[in-house]
Amino acid sequence: MKKFKIRQAGPEEIPLLADIIRKSFYDVAVRFGLTKETAPRHPSNCEPDWIKKDMDRGAIYLLLEEENQTCGCVAYEIIGNDLCYLERLAVLPQKRKQGLGGKLVNHVFNAAKQSGAERVSIGIISEQTELKKWYEKIGFVETHTKKFDHLPFVVSFMSYDLVKNPLIAGSGKEKRL
Repeated sequence: MKKFKIRQAGPEEIPLLADIIRKSFYDVAVRFGLTKETAPRHPSNCEPDWIKKDMDRGAIYLLLEEENQTCGCVAYEIIGNDLCYLERLAVLPQKRKQGLGGKLVNHVFNAAKQSGAERVSIGIISEQTELKKWYEKIGFVETHTKKFDHLPFVVSFMSYDLVKNPLIAGSGKEKRL
């Protein structure tokens, strides 16, 4: 088993984060025909200033390193007293299907639980069925969908209940993600 480490990213790593996010979402953009013109805020177009604004707002970015190579990241933000919003989960294409995304999600679950959050929410492209199934396997439930005028796709909002699903990383009984 390869050694991995998840750590909080600092402001000096903003360009690295933007690069990982762009590379990780490129195939999604191609698959759904998303461009800077049709979906300027899609993560495949991520710019360093987006991440700086996120960090300034209070979002925490995590980097995943495997054998000293950065291969993924995720951001989360605690909203109010009970909600954690997970976003920009990104694993480089050559590192997918190795459980790294699940490790990042588990890390966010732990951080959210420690902060007192009761649920973790995400938004994804509704038609990205394999990703939706992956989140459902973890325990996320689709709560609703919404069509935004500025997006060329429907967004599925999903939620994970940390109170009903307390078995998270470190418990010894967690699901394999």
